[in-house]
Amino acid sequence: MAAVVALAFVFLFVLPISSCVRALSSNYYDHTCPQLESIVASSVKKAMSNDETVPAALLRMHFHDCFIRGCDASVLLNSKVKNKAEKDGPPNISLHAFYVIDGAKKALEASCPGVVSCADILALAARDAVFLSGGPTWDVPKGRKDGRISLATETRQLPAPTFNISQLQQNFGQRGLSDENLVALSGGHTLGFSHCSSFQNRIHNFNATLEVDPTMQPSFVARLRSVCPAHNKVKNAGSPLDSTNFVFDNAYYKLLLQGKSIFSSDQALLTNPKTKALVSKFASSQNAFEKAFVDSMIKMSSLTGGNEIRLDCRVVR
Repeated sequence: MAAVVALAFVFLFVLPISSCVRALSSNYYDHTCPQLESIVASSVKKAMSNDETVPAALLRMHFHDCFIRGCDASVLLNSKVKNKAEKDGPPNISLHAFYVIDGAKKALEASCPGVVSCADILALAARDAVFLSGGPTWDVPKGRKDGRISLATETRQLPAPTFNISQLQQNFGQRGLSDENLVALSGGHTLGFSHCSSFQNRIHNFNATLEVDPTMQPSFVARLRSVCPAHNKVKNAGSPLDSTNFVFDNAYYKLLLQGKSIFSSDQALLTNPKTKALVSKFASSQNAFEKAFVDSMIKMSSLTGGNEIRLDCRVVR
């Protein structure tokens, strides 16, 4: 995902997906750590008060965690001398806000030591990021365990911003996620920002005969080309993923129908009758989008893979 602050990605190279569905429960910590949710929410709120990009970062981090070996907090692990971890794989270089999870973990270890997994903290933080950005809230099923394996090479399993609809359907389908899940989770692009490298292919040298992607609205292309020239040298240049990129709403779908999407993978949703109908449905109804998004987040975050409780989210002991 080149450098994108939301749900970003790189080319799929089919590798075995080591994840399963573990029995999770919304009241898993009711007796062992009843203050869990308030501690995590406090950590997210504090971070958001200082950095408005935190919600998009946490949502993207959770997505990237779950798509590799299930939701096992492997994305949080640091690289070692002989092992380059997921967070240092090309699609994850721009992930940030790890300190939010660290802060929550530190507070939880002081309150209920050795009880709460880093994977559950990340799942809760992603939910809180959505809610605190004006989106829906939901009961997060809990009981995930943390994994010990984190490999940068496996980030090739993440969906790329250049994917077509067949590649997207295959990628999500391998994880038991439907077309509705695909379209709803793509709505996570309502939060965040993309660096030029992730959509340069649409606005410069699109193909042998066209300079730009003809599905894009001309004035929108002109704006993107002004901030991302062909030989861009500005490291952090890019564009918000929608017009209200700090608010969780359905503007992403409305803009997509107007030819104002950022990624090729966004536009790809309009190339299949079923996914196009879902885009139209979510564009016309925020409630329909929010319901589908919540259902899809619960389904995605139920992919589990670890087997321990990590005391330090960044290090395997």
